[in-house]
Amino acid sequence: MSWDISTLYRSHAGGTARALRRAGLNPDVADDLTQDAFLRVLARPVPQTNGAYNPRAYLYRIAHRLGINHRRREALVQMVALGEDDLASQAPTTDQALHARQCLDQAALALAELPDRTRRAFVMHRIEERSMAEIGQILGISTSRAWGLIREAYRHLAERVDER
Repeated sequence: MSWDISTLYRSHAGGTARALRRAGLNPDVADDLTQDAFLRVLARPVPQTNGAYNPRAYLYRIAHRLGINHRRREALVQMVALGEDDLASQAPTTDQALHARQCLDQAALALAELPDRTRRAFVMHRIEERSMAEIGQILGISTSRAWGLIREAYRHLAERVDER
């Protein structure tokens, strides 16, 4: 059965975004995830079944899962509030530049210490900005295992890199 995506969007985009905001996401993130949900529906319409299907429920389920994944990713990243002094554009001192260079060298060494598959997963995630599903598919592992490899890499880097 074919989808009328424009009617689905006009009818349910606002409700999908509201549902994501009610789930605790800020409005900008909710809007982004709503767009992502519609892209997923375009990319993978509902599987063909003999029974009745509900496009709205399918859309909301995708959006809900995107919201869960977003919160999981946010939990992995440590957020730091910046003051106005932090935002000022100042050239680093010689000591700061040297320390930054040492941290980069430590990070390079720490990455080299990782097992090949863990390092590849980390690079695909951070540098190539691939999704967990893509990483899992490329490496021949599950999405949850891809998350596990990336967490291992982050933990290893946090232990090895001196950020004082």
